[in-house]
Amino acid sequence: MPAWPRHPARQIRRRTGMTSLTLKINRFTLALGVALAFSAIGAAKAEDGEYGVLMKTLANPFWGAMAQGVEDGAKEAGVKYFQQAAESDQAAEPQLNLCNTMLERKPVAMITAAINSTNLLPCLKSAQDAGVKIVDLDNNLDQAVLDKEGVKVTFHIGSDNVAAGAQGAEYLANKLGKDAKGPVLVIEGLSGNITGEKRAKGFADKLKELAPGLEIVASLPGDWDRGKAASIATDTLTAHPDLVAIFCANDGMALGAVESVYAAGKGPQVTIIGVDGNVDAVKSIKEGRLNASVAQLPYLVGKQAVENVKKALAGEKVQDSIAVPTLVLTKEVIDAGKEPMLQYVK
Repeated sequence: MPAWPRHPARQIRRRTGMTSLTLKINRFTLALGVALAFSAIGAAKAEDGEYGVLMKTLANPFWGAMAQGVEDGAKEAGVKYFQQAAESDQAAEPQLNLCNTMLERKPVAMITAAINSTNLLPCLKSAQDAGVKIVDLDNNLDQAVLDKEGVKVTFHIGSDNVAAGAQGAEYLANKLGKDAKGPVLVIEGLSGNITGEKRAKGFADKLKELAPGLEIVASLPGDWDRGKAASIATDTLTAHPDLVAIFCANDGMALGAVESVYAAGKGPQVTIIGVDGNVDAVKSIKEGRLNASVAQLPYLVGKQAVENVKKALAGEKVQDSIAVPTLVLTKEVIDAGKEPMLQYVK
């Protein structure tokens, strides 16, 4: 077997006639080409214009439906996005960390569903300074807080939460009658969260107007938690065994209330209303346990958010606040199947 050449480079030069200078030039050319290639890749990524989507949590079916709307909207619009979500809708600081990490990817827009009105402000300020379009998904940011902090969002999108609460009161007044009397429990969302506050306020104000004999005897934060809502319902039933209705600021809490009411043997006697229209609520309504849910149509919110971001980036006029319609889901409405907006209930 012949010995391996002791000087491979010299062998190459002899066979090809390449000089040391030629080799150096070729190495430089190769290095320059690689550098330019990586530069082109980076430029392409910037031109792709990814959207960053930050959800509260995907553990809740409401946000899962909204994520599906974002996905379908992105496919139809032909845009790319990346998505993150906190482990729970109470993880305010972890959500801020996710927001900061997302910003490092330099998205052209950030569609954010903040856990409260203040937790994402530092990240949103940085996004604004970087020229990133900011979208308030599901109306979780308080405009007064944004104005005070100097943060401008491109648009807010979601259902009118005050109107959603009012629709719950209208349903209750129609079901029990405007002359009905009796104690009513309101289970709010996370303390300090503007979404839950608006829903509770809308319900309370409209109920007082339509059926003043239905008295709200307690309005307590359930922290969007099914178990906590169940405990609140149990305690209130003990204090007010003649309770006639429970309004909950989301479906998860409403389903917790359903469990407590039926465990107490008062199922048909207490009218329970939720908000969101998620898949678990629809199932309970079909079974005749949960009476109603004001469906926020989160799928439609997510889909329209992406569609309107694309318009804004193209320089088209987009409204500062986009209201997505709501629908009161009852067993009668679901069984009839005639309501056009049912197609967006996911």
